[in-house]
Amino acid sequence: MMSKLMWLSLLLIVVLCVGQAVTGFAETTCFQCHKRADFRGKVVHQPVAEDRCSACHSPHVAHFKGLLQKSGASFCYGCHKEQAAIFAQGIVHQPVRQGQCLTCHDVHASEANGLLKGRLAESCFACHKNLPSKFKHTHKPYAKGNCRACHWPHQSGNMQLLKSKPDELCLSCHKSDTVRQVHRNFPRGVSDCLSCHNPHGSDRKAMVRNVLHKPYKKGCAECHGQGKIGTETCLRCHETIKKEVLTLHSHLLEQEGCSCTACHSPHAGDTSSLLKGSQKQICRSCHKDTFNNYQDKLYIHTEPFDCKECHAVHGSSHLAMLKDGGNKTCSRCHETQGKFTHPIGEKVIDPRSGQIVTCVSCHNPMGTDFRYNLGLSGTKDLCIQCHRTY
Repeated sequence: MMSKLMWLSLLLIVVLCVGQAVTGFAETTCFQCHKRADFRGKVVHQPVAEDRCSACHSPHVAHFKGLLQKSGASFCYGCHKEQAAIFAQGIVHQPVRQGQCLTCHDVHASEANGLLKGRLAESCFACHKNLPSKFKHTHKPYAKGNCRACHWPHQSGNMQLLKSKPDELCLSCHKSDTVRQVHRNFPRGVSDCLSCHNPHGSDRKAMVRNVLHKPYKKGCAECHGQGKIGTETCLRCHETIKKEVLTLHSHLLEQEGCSCTACHSPHAGDTSSLLKGSQKQICRSCHKDTFNNYQDKLYIHTEPFDCKECHAVHGSSHLAMLKDGGNKTCSRCHETQGKFTHPIGEKVIDPRSGQIVTCVSCHNPMGTDFRYNLGLSGTKDLCIQCHRTY
């Protein structure tokens, strides 16, 4: 029994000595070269505060820059396991989805909560450069740089990373009774706030969007005074669009949820098209699977891409609502390929499908993991799909 107690005592002494040695390692070794002041701040990453540099860095050699033991978000998730599970759900912010934690966060110390590299708005505007920093009439949270008042920074169950559905979010601050008082004779309960208001700001009072629909500018009666409002109400004025939606492949074939107001606001917008958001946002709201399949490919056609560059957004006589046939759509930009290319056209048949060979027989214009947006590797795998050797 005495012998066991002696061994336990010796073991405890060794553990304490090693613990002290590890704790003091950074002080005596790392900070002989690295200035300790560079690792100070209002908020300090826990391993740094505990002088545990070796929690992330190897003191001798490593496969990754900065002598890091691992690379990317997998390293962060080694400790932040709960976040790893949460950030894999719903709609995930692009830098989070791509494992780019350091886009927003500092790894050692920061003057901002959450180890942010700067104020939250500064991190947001670093990527969202198309957003103005202020408007003539700016929403108070936006003016204060408090993006988190409405958005989650990592992931969300709602489009635009909103904390909840738009109307619910608006009414969490703007009480419905107060809203009704300034919307007299509104024909239903308070809803569809973003149909008229820009949630960030506007040149107009009450943050009403800058461009007003002509009938709305005159009053409500022109549309609302003629019975039930539907697609035909819009097409009475927009005759050119009527021709487009009567083509073979159309967005307006009375499918569920497919209507003019699915994409356009009937009241006010930020541009003359009166879209409810950016082109990409509008398309993504229905075509989620398409975007999810291609958003993280190594080679994306254009980024940020604009769907209407290739697709006729109302309707077309061509498959996939392309503006022209497959080859013509591509050769509008890729001029040399329209003149000199692999044989394509009506006289060239794809043996895999029995259809004519077009650009998309080999290329996927949305995105792939192969150069030139090829469907497979161009060194061999793609070619032998048709040119087999026996």
